Amino acid sequence: MSLSLPADPPSARSLTGVVPQVLASMSGGADWFSPARSAVVMVVDGLGRGNLTARAGHARFLAQRMAKRDSARTVFPSTTAVALTSLLTGVDAGVHGIVGYRARVPGTDTAPNQLKGWETDGLDPLTWQRAEPLLARESAAGRPCFVVSRPLYAGTGFTRAIQRGATFVGAGHLAERVARAAALAAEHDGALVYLYAPELDTIGHAQGWESGAWTAGLESVDAAARHLEESLPRDVGAIVTADHGMVDVPRHRQILLGEDDPLLEGVRIVAGEPRMLHLYAEEGESAAVLARWRAAESHRAWVFGRDEAVAAGLFGPQVDPAVAPRIGDVLVAARSSVVYYDDRLADKKPQNMIGQHGSLTDQERVVPLIGLGAFAR
Repeated sequence: MSLSLPADPPSARSLTGVVPQVLASMSGGADWFSPARSAVVMVVDGLGRGNLTARAGHARFLAQRMAKRDSARTVFPSTTAVALTSLLTGVDAGVHGIVGYRARVPGTDTAPNQLKGWETDGLDPLTWQRAEPLLARESAAGRPCFVVSRPLYAGTGFTRAIQRGATFVGAGHLAERVARAAALAAEHDGALVYLYAPELDTIGHAQGWESGAWTAGLESVDAAARHLEESLPRDVGAIVTADHGMVDVPRHRQILLGEDDPLLEGVRIVAGEPRMLHLYAEEGESAAVLARWRAAESHRAWVFGRDEAVAAGLFGPQVDPAVAPRIGDVLVAARSSVVYYDDRLADKKPQNMIGQHGSLTDQERVVPLIGLGAFAR
């Protein structure tokens, strides 16, 4: 059967292009942004454009600064590990090799967590992530590069994999992070400052993006963005963007895959994440698994094989031979407000999550791209 997937508009900007364009702005050669002496890239984890628009009254500064065209498309899968790696390498998952929240190490039965599994599962930050980080490249060329983030992320495997080469500056409170980032950009000519705000994503997963707590968190983010612009010299630019958006999925919309579930017949490993499964089949069972899932779930999910995903360019225009085996034999991307959990696992805590992401819907993939300071329109 033909594979029908949502297509990005020809004019859509990709998250992979944001940092290269910011760097080009500092030499006066950017297509997206005005020239700037130095720049801050602020990533608000989990803030989709649709989420922001729906709560615009609680984020008046950002909403007023966001023009109709101020958006970008995040990568697939629309999850933090993949998106932040793409943002900070400038290439898609087919090249850098981080293809999902959990992905199989080829030739093994392990599917490590791509955010936290570096230390526990022996992933080498210098080799498993296969592309040169832009911060490392620019730092080696003499550019001042900084990462301003929570202290607990300093020195982690994921930080080393995508942010090495930059000076890490830890600050617990978002307001302090913003102040540090603005000061660094002002003090260092040509500086590239990456500012990370994970608070909203944490709230969304636990309570949902439609919750009062999330709205309060958005108000804090809006205040922080306003303070960032107020703190910047006029010749310093800042971009506010995100790695993905979020949808709320109530518990009664969870699809639990238990023992003897026919959908697990022929499946060796269930990986990915609840809205975008990577299914790794037993030897010789890929076609049967694909047919079984497509027959059962196509009414509420896009179901496709690895070769179809590669041909459709979901992991980018190029998928390196070393990366292809990391991709599931069968992929299941939720189209409606459902999630899939492997209920055979003893740890049921992930089933408490309300806010979810990872799939191909606009709510998950379209993110803001709002210019401040020298980048303001």
